[in-house]
Amino acid sequence: MVAGPYSEHRLWEAVSTARRFARPENLVAGTLGGVVATLMLHPLDLVKIRFAVSDGLSSRPKYRGLVHCMGSIWRQQGLRGLYQGVAPNVCGSGASWGLYFFFYQAIKAYKQEGRSEPLGPTQHMISAAEAGAATLSFTNPIWVTKTRLVLQYENVECQRRYHGMFDALTKIYKHEGIRGLYKGFVPGLFGTSHGALQFMAYEELKKRYNEHLLRPTTTHLSTHEYLSMAALSKTFAVASTYPYQVVRARLQDQHTSYAGVWDVMKCTWRNEGLRGFYKGMVPNILRVTPACCITFVVYEQMSHLLRIT
Repeated sequence: MVAGPYSEHRLWEAVSTARRFARPENLVAGTLGGVVATLMLHPLDLVKIRFAVSDGLSSRPKYRGLVHCMGSIWRQQGLRGLYQGVAPNVCGSGASWGLYFFFYQAIKAYKQEGRSEPLGPTQHMISAAEAGAATLSFTNPIWVTKTRLVLQYENVECQRRYHGMFDALTKIYKHEGIRGLYKGFVPGLFGTSHGALQFMAYEELKKRYNEHLLRPTTTHLSTHEYLSMAALSKTFAVASTYPYQVVRARLQDQHTSYAGVWDVMKCTWRNEGLRGFYKGMVPNILRVTPACCITFVVYEQMSHLLRIT
């Protein structure tokens, strides 16, 4: 069933809570937001992952920076190269955002039941972390597939070539089993702190902003207000938690083999120092900040629309 420390019992507990308390518009709006943002910004995600796994191996292409990387891929493969791995990325982002909002709103509603005062920052953080763990249990195989497809270089022959999302899923399962599909799950769980910090900051910014204007905390904001809240909360979360993304990408990389999370961390520190844990952070911020803004705005507007229709 589900691999990793997030147990099957806890997973189905989260699902049961979601079925009882969540509203379908959260799932629909979150999915649409994730898909739109991913389609627009996938090339920056591809660049981020290539920088994150750049550990000095001679077989990899060497890039001098963001512009050089995108230019090299464009010259060799054109637009197709910049959108390599987009299918699992769209599926993963759509499913992740949809399930994340679905679980998050359900868990919040569960915690809010019977309480008169609104939830505080700690409860928002815990709710987001639980939603992230439940979501990752479903989506981790898609992220492994995306990483493998993104790291197929034009001039480097892999032991096994993948010819699309389903071909990659099949071959990973055939050659590496369920363990292969859940590579990077542990650092991914640490990554739930990213979502927890982001959602805590987002909820608190909305709450304090409405309180400052002497309005109810549930007041629907304007598009530019949602954009500001989303950008600030995402930047805060990325700056706080980025190294886990490097560790997860390296574990999922088909060109190298590590014994586990601790082995990745030791090798990265020994060979590249602290800087190694922040490789790809610039293209990541350039991607995730507008992606988050697009996702949150689409989510807020769509969920508001679906609630009133």
